[in-house]
Amino acid sequence: MARKSYLFTSESVSEGHPDKVCDQISDRIVDLFLTADPKHARVACETLCTTNLIVLAGEVRGPDSLIGNKTRFNEQVTEAARDAVRQIGYEQKGFHWQKAKVQVHLHPQSPDIAQGVDAKGNKPVGAGDQGIMFGYACTETPDLMPAPLYYAHLILRRLSEARHAGRLPQLGPDAKSQVTLRYENGKPVCATSIVLSTQHAKGLESEEVREIVRPYVLKTLPEGWMCPEDEFYVNPTGKFETGGPDGDAGLTGRKIIVDTYGGASPHGGGAFSGKDPTKVDRSAAYACRYLAKNVVAAGLAERCTIQVSYAIGVAKPLSLYVDTTGTGRCDEAKLERVLAEVMDLSPGGILKHLKLQRPIYAQTAAYGHFGRKPGKGGSFSWEKLDLVDALKSRLA
Repeated sequence: MARKSYLFTSESVSEGHPDKVCDQISDRIVDLFLTADPKHARVACETLCTTNLIVLAGEVRGPDSLIGNKTRFNEQVTEAARDAVRQIGYEQKGFHWQKAKVQVHLHPQSPDIAQGVDAKGNKPVGAGDQGIMFGYACTETPDLMPAPLYYAHLILRRLSEARHAGRLPQLGPDAKSQVTLRYENGKPVCATSIVLSTQHAKGLESEEVREIVRPYVLKTLPEGWMCPEDEFYVNPTGKFETGGPDGDAGLTGRKIIVDTYGGASPHGGGAFSGKDPTKVDRSAAYACRYLAKNVVAAGLAERCTIQVSYAIGVAKPLSLYVDTTGTGRCDEAKLERVLAEVMDLSPGGILKHLKLQRPIYAQTAAYGHFGRKPGKGGSFSWEKLDLVDALKSRLA
């Protein structure tokens, strides 16, 4: 029997966190290639950041207009990396968008991988790798996301928006949050602790930072949900002046739980950022979220977890599994059959259905890939609820 009363915690990190800096740079490279050649571009870009150094490595494929001239290619990639850092706001002595050295070590994609992925003749697009991917949705928040992660993200987004608008010049780009919620009868009812660490200007004391961020935390949480004062931890180490890659090295793909569901759902292990959408680590995880969200929005379950699996070079998924943890209003085996009918879960089918071969990924690389609003340019298409009526007609 599922527990009804418990505490659950999720964390988030800001766009200035070292790992998130790397995710955003890697996804800028994905967008660069998809802009040049939406259909044929292939990218697997890893980024490392440390004190005034940005290193990019991986495999790419693109048109001659982009990669034909190595010098020009390196200039474009370097420019994309610098622009990502500039938009985040790093102009520190130890990490500056203009002064950091950028090393580019991107080389052509292996033909062994390409032959398994590319569509040729009657052969459809194959999965870029083997693996398992998960999607999740629940009724805890308006965006059908787990509440602890939802509020952890929202606190940092509001602080970031205020910083970029010039209302919080005392704060730097690097920040982390952690929210613990109490659940009663399976529903979140209040926060029992809040942890918030944020980079700040020299000379500020912890109590000053505490009062700077307090209004943003109170505005984010539902009325009456604020934790006790002695459980409100702001910069617990006492000082956070040196932030970003100057304070701690960053790598692409190290915040996969922040990127997904805050630990409320399983995760397959594959990171998203830096990968073009033929990689099922990314596209199939998006498809699973899309299906799970539509199931919950259709009223067919209060919680829904979906898993799919693939073999490298093979188009059809090897399995599709649905778990509604006892909250479902229809047979899960039937739900699996219907989901396979309303969406083609082959890599090519996912690319087409969600229109993923577009430069829409830089904006996914901070504050989570899920629970976001679909944009006019096709961003976050996996958050749409356009399958609700089809699912209701077949299952409700």
